[in-house]
Amino acid sequence: MSLTLYAHPFSSYSQKVLIALWENGIPFTYRNLEDAGAAAERAALWPLGRFPVLVDDGRTVVESSIIIEHLDLHHAGPIRWLPDGGDAALEVRLMDRFFDNYIMTPMQAPVFESLRPDAARLDEVKEKTRRDLDAAYAWLEERLSGRRWAAGESFTMADCAAAPSLFYADWVHRIGPAFPRLRDYRSRLLARPSIARAVDEGRPYRSYFPLGAPDRD
Repeated sequence: MSLTLYAHPFSSYSQKVLIALWENGIPFTYRNLEDAGAAAERAALWPLGRFPVLVDDGRTVVESSIIIEHLDLHHAGPIRWLPDGGDAALEVRLMDRFFDNYIMTPMQAPVFESLRPDAARLDEVKEKTRRDLDAAYAWLEERLSGRRWAAGESFTMADCAAAPSLFYADWVHRIGPAFPRLRDYRSRLLARPSIARAVDEGRPYRSYFPLGAPDRD
């Protein structure tokens, strides 16, 4: 087995895959995109500019959810990232997509706007992000009722997506006291060793956050 991951420690989608690798103790070569030559190697493998990118014995695998499913199929460990078919697998996939599309995507909107040469719409974008995240937080508050993890009692791919999504979303728009289940869930995630490691390895790059990283995790 020869796995190489091209990723960045501060990237939410990189963290999502790193959590899955670390949870199951899968050996891999980590090509941090800060390292000399790593970005060029990644670009040659996947010219569309996104990361993480996994190379498995010469096979290139892209998109964080697909990478985790690939690991589940070909490098299975004690934690299964998806149940074997049926409604339980659909629930994991739903929650995985929810965190990527309805937490991470609106959270990134003001970040990207702030990087524009003329960020004239930043206040407007921030307000829309607050509305979108409040709606997503409210939905999650109900969905998490009776659950320890995102899709039930087992830690799954959905939680790999949830951890970086909720970590950074809380920086942009605080998860307030109106969402106690969601706040408790985020705390459980951050207490997990693989996720705490992802946070710690991203810590040296917090100056990259254009809105200003808060003095909290």
